[in-house]
Amino acid sequence: MPTVLPSLLDELRKYDTPTICNVVELYDLYPRTAGYMDARIIACYPKLPPMVGFASTATFRSASPPRSGSAYAGLDEQVARFRELPGPAVVVFQDLDSPPAAATFGEVMCTTYQAFGAVGLITSGAGRDLDQVEALNFPCFTSSTICAHGYCHIPSIHVPVHVGGVTIHPGDLLHGDRNGVTTIPLEIASELPQACAELAAAEAVVLNYLRQGNVTPKGYAEARQECKRQIDALAKRLKRQ
Repeated sequence: MPTVLPSLLDELRKYDTPTICNVVELYDLYPRTAGYMDARIIACYPKLPPMVGFASTATFRSASPPRSGSAYAGLDEQVARFRELPGPAVVVFQDLDSPPAAATFGEVMCTTYQAFGAVGLITSGAGRDLDQVEALNFPCFTSSTICAHGYCHIPSIHVPVHVGGVTIHPGDLLHGDRNGVTTIPLEIASELPQACAELAAAEAVVLNYLRQGNVTPKGYAEARQECKRQIDALAKRLKRQ
């Protein structure tokens, strides 16, 4: 996997996830309805700042006991493989039970992941211990909440998973906040901070006009046209790059 400087991740954290999505769209790499997780995946702690990191993927089951091993079997291997990623891990679970039978995570698991350098967790299943995990300032994204852990175990690690309508591969770069979670293609990641700043400046043309008072339809149309001109120029340059 390519090396990603921590400074780039810091820059990406300055922008919310919708802004990241808007800029990725300008590259026309795939349809505008692809690459981000759908409404099944919701932020547990919407007041936390954006989460940026690399997917450490796994599957999860809790409806019946594992065929071998014990509850939490595979956790040691999972955290050991964080070192294979180009930066901080975001743990991504696909819950194979439908519907989820028990919570994917709780206080102990999130404390473990955080101690080994992870910066967040996403599951297509459920969470629990929400107050205790909130105290960790550890971003979590789930489909639901369930109070018990059932027969929780991790059948597979470091495999492609399907969460929120998106296939996530080990090492995928993820950005998430209270608005949801999106992937960031690694080949354009280094360009995004500057492009986000330029997009925000273009949108500010309209916002500043609306906030100044004494607005008119004609003035609003002119502001929108200038905003569009700047965004079109940005998109043309990004595609050329």
